[in-house]
Amino acid sequence: MFGRAPKKSDNTRYYEILGVSKNVSQDDLKKAYKKAAIKNHPDKGGDPEKFKEVAQAYEVLSDPDKREIYDQYGEDALKEGMGGGGGGHDPFDIFQSFFGGSGGGPFGGGSSRGRRQRRGEDVVHPLKVSLEDLYTGTSKKLSLSKNVICSKCNGKGSKSGASMKCAGCQGSGMKVSIRQLGPSMIQQMQHPCNECKGTGETINDKDRCPQCKGEKVVPEKKVLEVVVEKGMQNGQKITFPGEADEAPETITGDIVFILQQKEHSKV
Repeated sequence: MFGRAPKKSDNTRYYEILGVSKNVSQDDLKKAYKKAAIKNHPDKGGDPEKFKEVAQAYEVLSDPDKREIYDQYGEDALKEGMGGGGGGHDPFDIFQSFFGGSGGGPFGGGSSRGRRQRRGEDVVHPLKVSLEDLYTGTSKKLSLSKNVICSKCNGKGSKSGASMKCAGCQGSGMKVSIRQLGPSMIQQMQHPCNECKGTGETINDKDRCPQCKGEKVVPEKKVLEVVVEKGMQNGQKITFPGEADEAPETITGDIVFILQQKEHSKV
């Protein structure tokens, strides 16, 4: 226990890092962390220091006791020892735990440093705009369909959370086929296993999640507001980080809109 009340220090920085208000709910805090962590992850070209700050802010604000101390006395009080410290865990471990847990997160299970994290593909859409749109700026709302991790099974695909190693690929997710090109020439090709769709796992039919039917993801409608700023040019990209299709054990890719100027009508 402290013999005197700790001196107050900054108690807004962590909220600012995550872009949330001081009365943010835990659900909205998780959403803000997810967005900021994906955006700043080093594997996506983000700043490692910023990624560390995001994890530190989330670790403190997601813990009711630490958050209360932080709100009342600020960051220095946590550093002095109140509430168990101010975000001392490995930011990569926090990221892995948040997205997949100890059983296998986006780093594929085990040490987050042992295997390079798989990243989902970006989704690219052309966006037709007029010359006037580029000159004055505009805003367009677009409705898209994307896959999201099934909330009922948390991306496991099964009711029990169990799965079996795919017999077709022995759990590798890939198959090798050999093609004879000539009397003494063969071609060896690798492709995703069609039995497990490249996951390396199969799920018992009776154990399949009733919501995603074992697919681990479900379709969801998403409305994105694309802001074309004044002075943008033909071919310029507008990126929405982490808004592409979600998949288990994968960093979600980006949705990228590429501006395409429509032919100007001649009067």
